[in-house]
Amino acid sequence: MIVDENVIRLYGHRLPEMPLIAIVGTETEKTLETVFSVYKQLTEFKSDRATLVWCVGGGITTDIGAYAASTYMRGLPFILVPTTLLAQVDASIGGKCGVNFDGYKNLVGTFSHPEEIVVDYSFLQTLPDRELKNGFGEMIKHACIADYSLFKELESRDNLADQLQKGQKDALSLIEQSISIKIKIVSRDEREGGQRKLLNFGHTFAHAIEAETGIPHGQAVSIGMVMAIHLSVELGMLKKGNDGRLIHLLTQYGLPVTLPVSPERLIHALWHDKKKHGEEIDMVLLSEIGRAELVPVSIKRLKEFLSDLRQHP
Repeated sequence: MIVDENVIRLYGHRLPEMPLIAIVGTETEKTLETVFSVYKQLTEFKSDRATLVWCVGGGITTDIGAYAASTYMRGLPFILVPTTLLAQVDASIGGKCGVNFDGYKNLVGTFSHPEEIVVDYSFLQTLPDRELKNGFGEMIKHACIADYSLFKELESRDNLADQLQKGQKDALSLIEQSISIKIKIVSRDEREGGQRKLLNFGHTFAHAIEAETGIPHGQAVSIGMVMAIHLSVELGMLKKGNDGRLIHLLTQYGLPVTLPVSPERLIHALWHDKKKHGEEIDMVLLSEIGRAELVPVSIKRLKEFLSDLRQHP
């Protein structure tokens, strides 16, 4: 079992008897060095191709564990047990696993699917408020790109965090709706040849923000979505006013909506985005809330947009 040290601290008494590999589930530890450490311990445990690896923790832990398992001996079978809301609705689904390299997010990785994904909602009871907010960011993203009714349902909720931690069935059903959106998209496009790219709504800006500031993923996605929806309005794709509606919802869930880094630093990070081809980046923009489109935007146009954003935030 490859398991986050926080999970061991909180739930060690619930873990079954098996060899454990404890890792630190932080972005700074999501590196090839950590993977090499996992390889070493798998070797010490005399793991072979029949060894089943359980990966238990948040999205960083499941990413590291899945990447290590999928590359050790050309691939060991593994099961994911996501313990954070963000991992349950997003990181554990879709077969992507990988690590950061040279400061850039998920630059090294594979497409490898788990044998199973086990979603246990009781883990949410001990989840810090900031981690719940990270998950809300991805749930709102799913609603923005594919499900207007989920967007409206999220708008109507008061204190969803408390409802989830109490295990209210109607609240937990929103997690299941969010999961189903991602499953539906990735089942049609496993390797991101087309529709799966829509899941990157807000992420082009978010990954650049993360690289420059180190803020949590969900917070960066929130800011990235605000920027993407502003760009959607500026390019004439989306009616003005919808941007304000998204900003209000993100604020309602305690997520940030203002850019914490200079446009110049963002542009530098965007040059290393995996979706860049030549002088353009494929941006996911909205034509309406609940409907997203993939639009190539030039780096030059993005510079102009960011410059305008700085002058008229």
